[in-house]
Amino acid sequence: MSALRFSDTISAALADGILVVTIDNAPVNALSADVRAGLMAAFDHAEQSADVAGVVLTGAGSSFIGGADIKEFGKPPIEPHLPDVISRIEALGKPVVAAINGVALGGGLEVALACHRRLAALTAKLGLPEVKLGIVPGAGGTQRLPRLTGIAAAIDMIANGRIISAAEALKLGIIDGVSGGALLIDTIADIKAIDASSLRRTGPLSVPSETLEAVDKAAADALRKARGQRAPAEAVRLVRFAATAPFSEGLAEERRTFIALRDSEEAAALRHVFFAERAAGKVEGLEAVAPRKIETVGIVGTGLMGSGIAVSALNGGYRVIGVEQNAEAAAKGRDRIAGLLDKAVQSGRLDAAGREDRVSRLTVTADMQQLAQADIIIEAVFDDLAVKTELFQRLDTIVRADAILATNTSYLDPDVIAAATQRPERIVGLHFFSPAHIMRLLEVVNCKKTAPDVLVTALGLAKRLGKLPIVSGVTEGFIGNSIFSAYRREAEYMVEDGASPQEIDAALEAYGFPMGPFAVFDMAGLEIAWARRKRQAVTRDPAERYVVIADRLCEAGRFGQKTGLGWYAYPDGKRTVDPTVTEMIDAARAEKDIVPKRFTADEIVSRLLKAMVDEGNALLSRGIAARASDIDLVMINGYGFPSSKGGPMFAAGRR
Repeated sequence: MSALRFSDTISAALADGILVVTIDNAPVNALSADVRAGLMAAFDHAEQSADVAGVVLTGAGSSFIGGADIKEFGKPPIEPHLPDVISRIEALGKPVVAAINGVALGGGLEVALACHRRLAALTAKLGLPEVKLGIVPGAGGTQRLPRLTGIAAAIDMIANGRIISAAEALKLGIIDGVSGGALLIDTIADIKAIDASSLRRTGPLSVPSETLEAVDKAAADALRKARGQRAPAEAVRLVRFAATAPFSEGLAEERRTFIALRDSEEAAALRHVFFAERAAGKVEGLEAVAPRKIETVGIVGTGLMGSGIAVSALNGGYRVIGVEQNAEAAAKGRDRIAGLLDKAVQSGRLDAAGREDRVSRLTVTADMQQLAQADIIIEAVFDDLAVKTELFQRLDTIVRADAILATNTSYLDPDVIAAATQRPERIVGLHFFSPAHIMRLLEVVNCKKTAPDVLVTALGLAKRLGKLPIVSGVTEGFIGNSIFSAYRREAEYMVEDGASPQEIDAALEAYGFPMGPFAVFDMAGLEIAWARRKRQAVTRDPAERYVVIADRLCEAGRFGQKTGLGWYAYPDGKRTVDPTVTEMIDAARAEKDIVPKRFTADEIVSRLLKAMVDEGNALLSRGIAARASDIDLVMINGYGFPSSKGGPMFAAGRR
């Protein structure tokens, strides 16, 4: 076996007439300029060498090709361009088989699609997730994939940016086989069985026929989820184009669309989000701090929030001990957690074996002493300072000295809770968002005395739970609720000034929010914020502007969707404008002699954006948030801010 090298990242070995080309560009074998140039050189060599009968293309480590090189984002493209590399592979006169040893994403899957056959390891993941960066595949993905899968399946994958397993890829016809063991040996055997005179090139294939209903449904589903973003709509258009246009025309139209989207505001915003996520959770000075070992997670309280946290911990591979006040509540808590796992099985996100594995790691008990076994204990009890403080003082007498105690409070001061314990340095905030097993955001609250290794451990736990951790300092509401409170306050000011709740909601929904603020208030329930306002009434500055309309809604028993009446009425569950609310708003304006003014949709968005940004800048100046991009991620992942706008801090900077 002779070794060859075609660039710093591309090597090859000739084994019995088969050239095994390996991409080695850690950590994910991204398609850098060096990789592209090396691949061109390798395939030129394969074409010209009489010793080479075929080529196997694979990746080093746990990736085949993870996609484009992010270091090249926003820079002038460097030759050879990826479409040229892919055309070179597809046109080769000798068989080329991809041995997909790990992730094949974006350009990585496009490279694989150009090979004449594809085999994958059982653990491989495949996808074209470019829409998540505001672009479409730009090297043939929208034209080659539907020639293998059909239009509907290709729309589903590309327009939704969906990443699939090797098993699903085999079922869809994207790959030709799955290897349960020695992938390279299996791929070399596969290539030797190929008839080199009749290679199956993807580009010239016809698109499989299917019903118009199936295609229309896939397109409608994708466009509904896209909520007005350009890239998913263009992906749908391009995939459908593959069924009617010659392959060369499809490639040209895809490339034109890719370049136009790449330079768009939407793509700039989504690139910002991408890089923000890479920076999130990093705390300066903690790089060398080792985390504590976590194997068992204790959870006090197994209601809606606690059961969601339990499922997240079980999904993360941890053993979970849930604790309730009595045996009856413990049984209900166990049923609630099992019910969430059952729903995951019903939806296909979990199989029966996975459910049984999780249940085997779950204990729910009324015996708090069992928490002595836990490495970290997360409280999910009623958000009352006395209740939480008393609980932590009791836990002090039960848990090990090296166990971490985490509070899930939304608004209370965790430093006050920590100060009441024997070891305040082991206290950290873990503010989950409901439903905790689904919502990705997790605010990790760095308290005044939190030990560095406790913070590092909390961040590691968050990532293992599949969460996006954002570090926050201590302030009422932390990052997210601080900004949401400013957003809410400004929305209520605008109602008093002349805008209607439905005008504000419509403007925000047109901007890209899934729901406007007043619809959200009704969904969440108005009584929680009302109780908080009543608690704050004693310390509120009398000179501060205060809008009474929300209080009067609550006094009238209008607590939102749960009561059928809130800012809106909900006959038959449908949101409708209620004249009674209009009258209450008019009365409140009249009491202050406010002459209502009209607002355009842009004025509404601008004013709410400014309120969020002003509060965000205040949090940055106080060190509560480390970066403006962290604030953007909190608002996108916790409060429905459209990711295609990049978050409030980014959006304001672009205006």
